[in-house]
Amino acid sequence: MDTSNLSVPFCRPDELASRLGRADAPLLLDVRPDKKFLDSKYLMAGAQRCAPGMVAEFAASQSPREVVVYCVYGHHVSAGAAATLRAAGWNARAVAGGMEGGEDGVDAAKDIAQWRVQRPPVIAKRPDLGVTGERPSKWITRERPKIDRVACPWLVRRFIDTRAEFFYVPTAEVMSQAKRLGAVAYDIPGAPISHEGDRCSFHVLMAAFGLQDAALDRLARIVRGADTDQHGLAPEAAGLLALSLGLSQLHKDDHAMLEAAMPLYDALYAWCQSVVAAGWQGKPAETHNWRSVEPVQAGVV
Repeated sequence: MDTSNLSVPFCRPDELASRLGRADAPLLLDVRPDKKFLDSKYLMAGAQRCAPGMVAEFAASQSPREVVVYCVYGHHVSAGAAATLRAAGWNARAVAGGMEGGEDGVDAAKDIAQWRVQRPPVIAKRPDLGVTGERPSKWITRERPKIDRVACPWLVRRFIDTRAEFFYVPTAEVMSQAKRLGAVAYDIPGAPISHEGDRCSFHVLMAAFGLQDAALDRLARIVRGADTDQHGLAPEAAGLLALSLGLSQLHKDDHAMLEAAMPLYDALYAWCQSVVAAGWQGKPAETHNWRSVEPVQAGVV
């Protein structure tokens, strides 16, 4: 299908992939037809469901912002949704090639090849964990978070469910409050998401949703090193622990601490992306390269 003739701007899959997981990522809407959406086991990472027939109502329900929409193949469904949003004042684009990276036998082979080179990350739908894209999920854990109990909410907000709600309660109340609130308990023994073997809750959460991202893998190693006091796992682990303990001293309100820590994990993830882009043991594109004044040699005035 020749998308150049459609009246709405398109977003390349690789461009979207580079922005997902960042604080300034656009709102991502899944506008696949109902049957296609229900039959699929996956969402693009962080996507929110909006049925095609509900786009106009959605557009009128909140203030316009940047949004990217996708359907199955990036044809008329997403183009129509983007056009509706743009007419309502939104900065809307559609994902070229959609969820599948184009339709074989319909879209040009050269376009399909380009769309499928670097596709946006996807997550598995997990109705048992309250994550289908259709409504905000709820998560609950022990109060006074430090490492894992902050890292997991960051991962959820940036890659799983941008609308998720989080609750911090006394340890003895986590399971009962989880049942009362319909929330998913995490980072506590017996919870659906908690430590497994040598993996911390952050890595278990990644696996639960099938998140595959080399930078996230590296970040998971840093979190594990800080959370389990194994600083030899990653040189950044000791720094993460120090900053986390410092934030805990500054913020007695757990939600305030979470908000303050979000930029910290954003920065760590950006660092991990730069290191991965340079090669696992390579140097990131931007480094600290200032050289102080050379010390005066002994005996030289």
